[in-house]
Amino acid sequence: MLAVSNLIKNFSEEPLTRQVMLSLLSDYKRPNDKISEMVKAGYLRTVKKGLYVPGSKLDLVSPELFLVANHLRGPSYVSLEAALSHWGFIPERVYEVTSATTKTTKTYNTEIGRFSYHHLPLPYYSMGIDRVSLTKKQAVLMASPEKAICDKIVTTSGILLRSINQVITFLTEDMRIDENMLLKLNSDTIDSWIQDAPKKSSLEMLTKTLKTL
Repeated sequence: MLAVSNLIKNFSEEPLTRQVMLSLLSDYKRPNDKISEMVKAGYLRTVKKGLYVPGSKLDLVSPELFLVANHLRGPSYVSLEAALSHWGFIPERVYEVTSATTKTTKTYNTEIGRFSYHHLPLPYYSMGIDRVSLTKKQAVLMASPEKAICDKIVTTSGILLRSINQVITFLTEDMRIDENMLLKLNSDTIDSWIQDAPKKSSLEMLTKTLKTL
């Protein structure tokens, strides 16, 4: 097992796909059986079928949950509360990694955490995505603060923002964003997305509100 462990070191900061594992275990006659053995022995942890991270028996740096989220369901990018927590816009530590995807809405409860994905249509989906470095070896696709807030509005059923007071209440009370942080948002950037966005009127009210601050 030691030889395999040394091979995994080169990939430890990224999710290990079945394809990667099969290539690392190419000298074994039954590589799939070897993968199962490594899972049972604690050398690998299963995120979903065909996707793994180093287990507790390996003293290796595991991939960040945001990076796992990018791989677990793709295409996707980290957004909503998870992105806003990363950017320092909401005070709470987030216990669920929230993402946007062009696929159907879906939630995964895994050994390493809970991951939820919210459907967004193209071309709106592709706007406002940043590549964010978490470590020297790990970079993830994540919504900008502006896009994360828009995505929250768009994906929350029953939310229709019709007044400035309603927007302020939603952002500062429902989402618990500090009003001073709202001053950092670029309303012109949001304006550029509205033509292709769902809930156009709510996003228009959002930018109108931000311009009054």
